[in-house]
Order: sequence, then structure tokens, then C-alpha cells
Amino acid sequence: MSALWTIADMAGAMRAEKSGALPAEVGGISIDSRTLAKGDAFFAIQGENRDGHDFVEAALEAGAGVAVVARSQAARFPGAPLFIVDDVLEALRDLGRAARARSHAKIVAVTGSVGKTSSKEALRLALSADGETHASAASYNNHWGVPLSLARMPASAKYAVFEIGMNHAGEITPLTRLVRPHVAIITTIEPLEKIADAKAEIFSGVEPGGAAVLNIDNGQFARLAVAAKAAGISRIVSFGENAKADARLVRYSLQPESSTVEAAILGHDVTYKLGAPGLHLIVNSLAVLAAASLAGADLALAALALNKLAPATGRGTRSQLAVHGGTALLIDESYNANPASMRAAIALLGQAPLGPRGRRIAVLGDMLELGAEGASMHRALAEPILAAKVDLVFCSGPLMHALWEALPSNHRGGYAESAAALEPAVLAAIRKGDAVMVKGSLGSKMGPIVKALQRQFSLAAALDAAQG
Repeated sequence: MSALWTIADMAGAMRAEKSGALPAEVGGISIDSRTLAKGDAFFAIQGENRDGHDFVEAALEAGAGVAVVARSQAARFPGAPLFIVDDVLEALRDLGRAARARSHAKIVAVTGSVGKTSSKEALRLALSADGETHASAASYNNHWGVPLSLARMPASAKYAVFEIGMNHAGEITPLTRLVRPHVAIITTIEPLEKIADAKAEIFSGVEPGGAAVLNIDNGQFARLAVAAKAAGISRIVSFGENAKADARLVRYSLQPESSTVEAAILGHDVTYKLGAPGLHLIVNSLAVLAAASLAGADLALAALALNKLAPATGRGTRSQLAVHGGTALLIDESYNANPASMRAAIALLGQAPLGPRGRRIAVLGDMLELGAEGASMHRALAEPILAAKVDLVFCSGPLMHALWEALPSNHRGGYAESAAALEPAVLAAIRKGDAVMVKGSLGSKMGPIVKALQRQFSLAAALDAAQG
């Protein structure tokens, strides 16, 4: 086990009281007793539904070297190796601040309405080709995910990448001030000024002399550029298809599983293969390479590494369904949804390969937290659906009823108030040669439809094999 933190450094950073027989160092930081590694420090964070203190004993039994607990709870764990603090989440933030203070890494932070996680993963690949790179795990981009990711950053890292998310205005500011990035990327955002202003909070944490990387094709580009300058950022780098972009898309070729790209990145011509499909990923790869170059990484190595990019679970992962007489393609986009990511997923379905007589099928759940414009934003999806030549659309949820009503009758596959109620109709519709894409906000519970499709059609394969 290599040391991430010494016990002395951790205690000092968190102003923690030590109790019990503590190890000399810890190899990692965890908030989940089920996945921690032996020797990790376990932080007993109070969540929305669960209190981490209820899992301290399990964490210690699983091999945690020390648990960080609130003073009010410490008596529950007599003799255990503990750091005792007033507030566990604030202690994690303090440790994140200490990690940032000791780091010599060049740091990139990413936000946006769509493409945060895929861009973060692309940056991880691109920068790792040039040196040790630390990056946020999964989508750890909120009030606990960002400090956790910071606290996990090794002192030896040459580069670091952090994803920063938000549900409401004011949430990004404290997170970007923790991260203090040298480069801040905003991938793309919804055409709403209040969203632009909230995302622009990322500029408030950018280090002196740092840069902002912005999508010139987005309608809020000018507003974001003004906000960046107001925050003291003098270097504004644009990316996109626009001829004036600093990181410009020259030409591209879309394949079912990948893309080939020619681009001009800050004055350098680059040709590379992107290991995942979709025009939205191509455009965001321009920002990735611009940021890598701004961070001082080797541009050629960074571009070459993007060949290894793969979709994250629930964000475009593809699998084959063993339908009677052949196969169908399943595209899992069920992790989350907003209007921008929904349009990108629909476009991706539009380029998906079909078998003979196959159809493109979209299975869509509500996009949540859109406020008063929710119904109109759902209704507006009819246009990209028709443009992508999607044959059938299955809709679930009260908001998706607006889309259902806007669709021509020959494109209506089925509607239900919930994903669970829609599931049987979707399962019954799939046939060989089809390409089916499932997407919706987490709260619309579209993930179980993906699992049901995989379960039913793997059984179909077994039955076909048995009968063959």
C-alpha cells in the first residue's frame, strides 16, 4: 500500500482529535464501507437517506485503517481507531483543501449541461499519456463528490481533472474555489441565461493566469466569455465548428462505434480517432485537446490516447440483444437526461446501424427539474426525432406526454405514466435488426427497462441455442 496521507498530515489538515490505535498512514479515502480497500480512511458522512456512522463498524471490519466520525457520535465506537471532528463533511473539505495546497499538478475542471463525465474521462486519457493523472471517479461532482475527489489526489500527480456539477445556482462557486483549476471547461449549456450564469460560477475559482475553454457554437458563448473576463480570466479559448474557433473541427467521419477527426488545436493540425461515436463527443474532444495543450501536455500523445475512449455505463454503452432469428442493438443512455443530452442521444440513435428491415426505436422517460418550460422542452424533441429518422418512440411519464402528442401517429410506439408500466410494450416490440435507445432522468427510472431488455433477450438466445 502506497501512502496517500500520513496520519499526522490528515489530523493536522482536519484539526482532528486522534483516538485508538492508528496506523502510520492511509492508502485511500472512502465513504462506502462496501467498496473501501484495506487501509483506507472511512469518512462517516451524513447523507440524505443514510448516516455513515451506521456503517463505521462494517468499514473497520472490512479493513479501514481509521474512521472519521463526528464528536457527537464518537462514544459509539470505544477503542476504535478514530479521527474525531466536529463535522465529517467539513473535515473532508479541509482534507481536500490540504490536498490542493500541497499539489503541483496542472488542474482542469469541467462543467456543462451535457458531456461533463465523458469529457472528464477523455481528459483522464489524454493527460495520462503525458504523466500521472488523477481524476474524479464516476460522476463525483457535487458537494461531497468534489472534496472526496480532491482528498484522493496524490501529491505526485502531474495533472488532475475534476467534474463539477450543479442542481441550483450558487452550488458551483464553493466547489470551484476548492479545486482552483488552471483551466475551466464549459462543454455546452441549455439556451437559458440563468443556466449560463450558474455554470459561469466555475470561473470564480480559476487560478491567476488561467484559461476558460468555451463552446463558440453555443448561444451563450458571448455571455460566458463576458463572465470569464469579469472573473479576471484574460485567456478565453473557443472550440467548435465555427471557422473562428481556436480549437476548430476541420472535418470528421462518423462510424457506428467510433469517429475519425481532423482538427486545428491552438494552431496545430491534428488527426485522431475517437473511440466512441457521436458528433457531441467529437466537439467536446476539441475542448479536451485544447485544455490538455493549455495544461502543458504533449498534444500528439493526448490526441492518440483518445482512441481508447469508451462510453461510461448508462451514457451510450452498447450491447447486443439476442432477438429470435438474429440480434438487435441496445444503446443504454439511462443514466440521466436534459434537453441537450437528449438531443445528442437521439442524434446518436440516428447514426446507429440497422439490420435488414430494422427500425430505430427511442424509449424515453421524463427529463426532470426543467421548471415551467418542461412540457415545451419535451414537445420540442419531436423535431430532432424526425430528423434522426427514428421510426418508433415509446414515452413514459407525465412530461413525456407532451412529446407523445407532438409525434405523428405512425411514430408512436406506446405511452405509459411510468417506466414500469411501459416496460411490457417495449419488450414486446423489439425484433431483429432494430436499434433501441433508452434514456431519461434518473428519477424517471429508465434503467430497469435496460436491464429487462438484457435479461429477456439473453434468455431468448439461450432458448434459440437449446432449440438449435
